[in-house]
Amino acid sequence: MSNSDLTADDRGRLIAEVRARVEMEQWFGADVYPADAAAHTPAAARPAAKPAPAAVAEDPEKRRELEVLRSAVEACRQCGLCETRTNVVFGAGKSDARLIFVGEAPGRDEDKQGEPFVGRAGKVLTKMIAAMGLKREEIYIGNILKCRPPDNRTPTLEEMAVCLPHILRQIKIIQPEVVCALGATALKGLLSDPRASIGRMRGKFIAWQGIKLMPTYHPAYLLRSPGEKHKTWEDLQKIVAELGLPLPDRSGPG
Repeated sequence: MSNSDLTADDRGRLIAEVRARVEMEQWFGADVYPADAAAHTPAAARPAAKPAPAAVAEDPEKRRELEVLRSAVEACRQCGLCETRTNVVFGAGKSDARLIFVGEAPGRDEDKQGEPFVGRAGKVLTKMIAAMGLKREEIYIGNILKCRPPDNRTPTLEEMAVCLPHILRQIKIIQPEVVCALGATALKGLLSDPRASIGRMRGKFIAWQGIKLMPTYHPAYLLRSPGEKHKTWEDLQKIVAELGLPLPDRSGPG
């Protein structure tokens, strides 16, 4: 099909898709796109990364409390996932972080390494954090479940009920200003509401246990639906503003 065969609507959709890919690569990087995506982005269009703020010393008492909790979680055998896991994935980051990201559950890579968000979705999350002008070591990352469900299936209600107190305790110890729920499972778990919807609730702060809760899309979803990344960036900008941090000097998605 030649360009002359395209309707005005078709041309508009193609232009919008290319523009979205270019803008999203600037924020999230080419390696989270299909292999052909980088060809659409001129190298000169990619902004240089800005240095993140210097890390602040951690609260030693909070770190001690987290390590005590980690020992308890690693000894947990309250559901069947303890039989199939390779490692407990407790969480990682600053013990007094101002921002916590909460995901669903460990995947294969996380189960092998014992660290949260280290696979393909983890690369997206790292780029999301960098786009905010932060580093992973300046925030905290955890999951609703500490053990990987077989075949990366969605956690059951029983598994979530057993494991949820762990992430709630982590949040209570750290006392962040903002919690970002990544995806529907994290949102439903934190709110204890099976009807909670990311599509309906993302982009708006929710008052939750004295903390601002921001729901947004899970990085794994963004790998499948890169066209939704501009909405995630809108959500991240609101978190940056809420924390009173300077937004990196870049032309974000329009």
